[in-house]
Amino acid sequence: MEPTATKPVALKRERYYRQSLGAMYGRIKQSRVLMVGAGGIGCELLKNLVLTGFGEIHIVDLDTIDLSNLNRQFLFRHEHIKKSKALVAKESAGKFNPHIKLEAYHANIKDPQFNIDWFASFELVFNALDNIDARRHVNKMCLAANVPLIESGTTGFNGQVQVIIKGKSECYDCNTKETPKTFPVCTIRSTPSQPIHCIVWAKSYLFTEVFGTSEDEVPEFDHTEDSENAAEIENLRKEAHALNEIRQSMGSDDFPRKIFEKVFSDDIHRLRSMEDIWKTRQKPTALDFETVSKTSASGGEVGDSVAKRDQDVWNLAENFTVFCDSLRRLSRRLQQAQGGKTNGGEINGGETNGGETNGESHVLSFDKDDDDTLDFVASSANMRSIIFGIQPRSKFDIKQMAGNIIPAIATTNAMTASLCVLQAFKVIRGDLNKAKMVFLERSGARVVNSESLRPPNPDCPVCGVMLSRLVVDPLRATLNDLVQDILRSDLGYGDEFSISNEVGTLYDPDLEDNLSKKFSELGVDADSFLTIIDDDEENPRVNLSLLVSEKSLPEDSKPVALLPQQLDIPRKRIVEPSKAPAHTNGGSAPPTAPGKRKRASSTLDEPGIDGQKVAKRGKMQDTDQEDDLVLVEGPNRGAIAIDD
Repeated sequence: MEPTATKPVALKRERYYRQSLGAMYGRIKQSRVLMVGAGGIGCELLKNLVLTGFGEIHIVDLDTIDLSNLNRQFLFRHEHIKKSKALVAKESAGKFNPHIKLEAYHANIKDPQFNIDWFASFELVFNALDNIDARRHVNKMCLAANVPLIESGTTGFNGQVQVIIKGKSECYDCNTKETPKTFPVCTIRSTPSQPIHCIVWAKSYLFTEVFGTSEDEVPEFDHTEDSENAAEIENLRKEAHALNEIRQSMGSDDFPRKIFEKVFSDDIHRLRSMEDIWKTRQKPTALDFETVSKTSASGGEVGDSVAKRDQDVWNLAENFTVFCDSLRRLSRRLQQAQGGKTNGGEINGGETNGGETNGESHVLSFDKDDDDTLDFVASSANMRSIIFGIQPRSKFDIKQMAGNIIPAIATTNAMTASLCVLQAFKVIRGDLNKAKMVFLERSGARVVNSESLRPPNPDCPVCGVMLSRLVVDPLRATLNDLVQDILRSDLGYGDEFSISNEVGTLYDPDLEDNLSKKFSELGVDADSFLTIIDDDEENPRVNLSLLVSEKSLPEDSKPVALLPQQLDIPRKRIVEPSKAPAHTNGGSAPPTAPGKRKRASSTLDEPGIDGQKVAKRGKMQDTDQEDDLVLVEGPNRGAIAIDD
């Protein structure tokens, strides 16, 4: 467009804004807002913010664009694949309204550059994230910075928008999020009964053992929950060790045969010999490599052409073809990453097709958008399903289940993003009494439902705490300075209290080894949080959360300072013993940081600092419904997981 034509267009747009928004448009035009996440909801939300005329919009997203994003994330095109979502979204959305300021960051919102002061520079924050951990972080930072947050999420045809304002409404952590169901290792490895069992086996066990880090080297695997099946667990370890030995023949012509015979024949025969397991179950049927190979060869179809039919449920011969083909492709990629040779000759140069590799240990990682890894997992899972008499699934279905994907609907994203902006208008006007928690429900009598904002949960481990700022001199301050000069002398804490951070417990009455250490030695950096839990039995205070700031303080002053200097920390609610929760206001302290303890340390399944339970190791994810998708988060109170 010629410069002479730009001004009339801009004036026309300005007139529309003023007519639609009235006096509020002036505030919107001057506002500075943050949008975290540029995926399904993010693309729609950014478009709305730009066309509404928000003056300055900052976009943060760590993700890159995948082919599967293009069916609903309309700011991206095929040429943008593997590029930064945030940067491309800025470029695309900027064309809608060139008169606003857009800033994009291809970064993790948890990076140190995005500190409390940075969050406090915004009038409003929008969350369009896809995982609970990042949502919790943004929620906590917005509360600390006293900035309103509009949380959103979708799952299929359902959506939700939640306005979060410090001290006036529930925060994201006021309600406990459902923990995904888990399976014991023995169910996955020995007695699968659902397609998801076989998919988890193919993704988390077989793929990892062949192309990733061996189970014996992965710290997350812990079989203590299966202690009553100790003999079987030992057999499973032997299986993993044998598979690791076969891995050494990677690249040879008989590598696919060795893997096939090991997991689909030898291991199955061993399981069949365990009569006690099959008293109430149907025995699995082992596969024979030669028989399946001949059947596959007679079909005449190559693995690549079969794999493209991702909506079809492949038969045994087709799964075998894709299995062998993907196994060879992945073998070449792994050895190429190692810079070595296959047993069959040189490896051609070039980039790998998706699937991350670890430059040091040379392993491949599963990626739902990487056809090689997905083909391997889909074919392996289906052959195992056939062995155990379970209905196989299409590659498309397995992609959803293996990638923990909740199907995304473009129209749901669009409606949810629009509701975010409508709620933002109420926050900007200060009409908090009119702000709502809004739900999209296809199954209800009405598609759009709303309810008034609920008050904060006084026992919430995040917003139900006292927040203050702790200034420390990094060259002089020790943990003892905080304990003696601030907590005991200034705030009047008694003997029974503990100090912890995301690493673990730093101090309690039985853990004094860290008192002489400087904050830097304990992993306490600028813009991190310390949590002080008052363990007084009669009248304990609510938890105190201290945001750490580093600053050189005068030599003649104390090396730590509290802002504000005087705090009136409220006491915890008195709850009847019969109704008292197991873990009040954040629960037990998290695992202990380095240093000697004099009493037993916390167990792994105690709540952490944010009240989040640490998942027990040695378990696999289950579904909320039998044979259904693996859900990241339940649809109950609190924001709903998205899949971008």
